[in-house]
Amino acid sequence: MLKSFFAAAMIIAAPMAAQAEDIKKALFAGGCFWCVESNFEHLDGVKEAVSGFAGGTTSKPTYKSFGNHLEAVEITYDAEKVSYAELVDVLLRSSDVVDAGGQFCDRGPHYATGIFASGAEAKIAADVIAKHDASGKLPKPIVTPILPKAKFYKVGAYHQDYYKSDKVVLTRRGPLTKAKAYKFYRKGCGRDKRVKQLWGSQAYIPKL
Repeated sequence: MLKSFFAAAMIIAAPMAAQAEDIKKALFAGGCFWCVESNFEHLDGVKEAVSGFAGGTTSKPTYKSFGNHLEAVEITYDAEKVSYAELVDVLLRSSDVVDAGGQFCDRGPHYATGIFASGAEAKIAADVIAKHDASGKLPKPIVTPILPKAKFYKVGAYHQDYYKSDKVVLTRRGPLTKAKAYKFYRKGCGRDKRVKQLWGSQAYIPKL
């Protein structure tokens, strides 16, 4: 009888636990997708961040042939723990939002920032951008555009979770794990240094 009681309780509790989560997706571009993925996977409430491409017209983009797409990251998050506005805020405070020509050492339109949104989400994003512009703390207006919702194309497995992989790759410093190579790249590209310079105490930089 006792086993039957606990079994029934577990059956009832399982759907209740599932209902406690409000799982949604967001799609952002913030330069190098390795970095954007790392930034968001360190954020409480984010369940997964996946690297890929979005916003272009090229069919089935790849890392070697992405056409006019932007490097982008699809974020799966629990809206009960982190709001869409908070995600947009983190994107902005971890990027060089006054640079329309790329991000940090990565130059070109495919490294530009962008928020893919429509409807209520686009309004939320616009409000967050306006709040930061109105603060007067940035040297120039934010140029990160709100772009129409777009199809997301996941990039190959080699680029997923790059920042935490223990697989060894050949770099200018010799063989390194992807995790160490990522830290070398991120520091060399000047991402965190520029973000701190631009955002000051508001900069969002996760501990690696």
